[in-house]
Amino acid sequence: MTPAELADLIHGVATSVFTEHDLDPAVIPPQITVERPRNPEHGDYATNLALQVAKKAGANPREVAQWLSDALLANPGIDETSVAGPGFINIRLAADAQGELVGTILEAGSAWGTGSALSDQKINLEFVSANPTGPIHLGGTRWAAVGDALGRVLTANGAQVTREYYFNDHGGQIDRFARSLVAAAKGEPAPEDGYGGDYIKDIAGDVVKQVPDVLTSGRSDEEIQEVFRSHGVELMFTHIKDSLHEFGTDFDVYFHENSLFESGAVEKAVEKLKNDDRLYEADGAWWLRSTEYGDDKDRVVIKSDGNAAYIAGDIAYIDDKLGQRDHTLAIYMLGADHHGYVARLKAAAAALGHNADDVEVLIGQMVNLVRDGKPVRMSKRAGTVITLDDLVEAIGVDGARYAMIRSSVDSSLDIDLEVWTSQSNDNPVYYVQYAHARLASLARRAEESEVNVHGADYGLLTHDREGKLIRTLAEFPEVVATAAELREPHRIARYAEGLAGTFHRFYDSCQVLPKSDEEAKPLHSARFALSMATKQTLHNALEMLGVTAPERM
Repeated sequence: MTPAELADLIHGVATSVFTEHDLDPAVIPPQITVERPRNPEHGDYATNLALQVAKKAGANPREVAQWLSDALLANPGIDETSVAGPGFINIRLAADAQGELVGTILEAGSAWGTGSALSDQKINLEFVSANPTGPIHLGGTRWAAVGDALGRVLTANGAQVTREYYFNDHGGQIDRFARSLVAAAKGEPAPEDGYGGDYIKDIAGDVVKQVPDVLTSGRSDEEIQEVFRSHGVELMFTHIKDSLHEFGTDFDVYFHENSLFESGAVEKAVEKLKNDDRLYEADGAWWLRSTEYGDDKDRVVIKSDGNAAYIAGDIAYIDDKLGQRDHTLAIYMLGADHHGYVARLKAAAAALGHNADDVEVLIGQMVNLVRDGKPVRMSKRAGTVITLDDLVEAIGVDGARYAMIRSSVDSSLDIDLEVWTSQSNDNPVYYVQYAHARLASLARRAEESEVNVHGADYGLLTHDREGKLIRTLAEFPEVVATAAELREPHRIARYAEGLAGTFHRFYDSCQVLPKSDEEAKPLHSARFALSMATKQTLHNALEMLGVTAPERM
């Protein structure tokens, strides 16, 4: 019995009890809170329902709690109930009812933990979107891991998710990139506002290989820069996509910013806002009435020189996502320096006639690499920053992804290289993966012992450590649902670590397989089934994080 199933049982019992005692069942909330008691001696679960509703129903909370407690005992899945304090109900499940969860997990397999709460949602999830002027830095790496994991979690809850990379190939940063390539090709220093690092020299060299006469054919400076711009951006973006793919992060759509201008989408969106009186003219520029939609100031959309401001592209892009492609929700994952974008993007959506809540903006904080408590030096290849490739080279793909995902993006993150390269319990990803590998080894040894899960009697699982493991497994669907609802995939990583620890303690206390001179008994089969349910849950959790579940370590 899962917490959700127990909550449904309590709701049904409460409805009957209230009707029997002439109380209004309408005061019973649709969602019943069921929690694990801090002290396991109090029971497997507890609910505060009586405290929630008794006053509304005009009854004494403790009396209502006793009525509910007595009625719950009539269910064969409930072994014991008690009333505590002013009206809490402690509940202990019958061993067979609790153990049924093991069979549920084994039958569900890879679907265990998934749900359908977001089945009506078509979500556009945009993340990374690093400028094609250099390799992906640590901030972008964090979004590559977290964004991909969030996409998996949203999908696991039934949403239709489009993973999208916004390719910033329009604007001044591309011109600076092109000038930097030209300077490198000519053996000159990088422009003062340009980009440095060995990667610039490498790309410039590759452009010259593709167009050998680029510097010698009599082209004008503008034509030379255009050659380096077009070829250089493509080379850089290819490198970015390759790095992301090797990191386990791929996208459904690579959307080119420049296409919004070339297709006329920006002009069309601006005209729409003008016609709807959402823009006004002042000081020779056109301004969005964004303060009317919660922004702290109105924003310039068309500058006094007639050129589009950056927000003009944002407006057209929002309309494309929510209007042209009919997404019900657009989630943006942006860096720590983009707090100001939250209100302006929501205001743009509202001005276009969409719901402001159809836009969500998640802000990720900075990432630092440390060793011995000191910051690791910058990467020579990138010139100024540590890159995704640097991190993967240092701690591997699984370590890098897990390190980025396991903490809330609301807080800055220090990645200690000593911890994440160690093969010890101090390394969180090693700890979880080792638990899975240990379970895989158990499965191989079970074949030799002729122990299997078929016909397992779950009612035999009465040991405290068995019950704790079962109840931990039961939490997984709720953890996944909450991670999707709050956009917090780190909850799954933390759950996996807790589950690994609970399994290790169970394994150390409960003999799963018979000893070499011992005959297999029904308890061995039940414990092996519980172990395989744990293996499946760990596998599913790691899969949602995009981290491998090794069979051997």
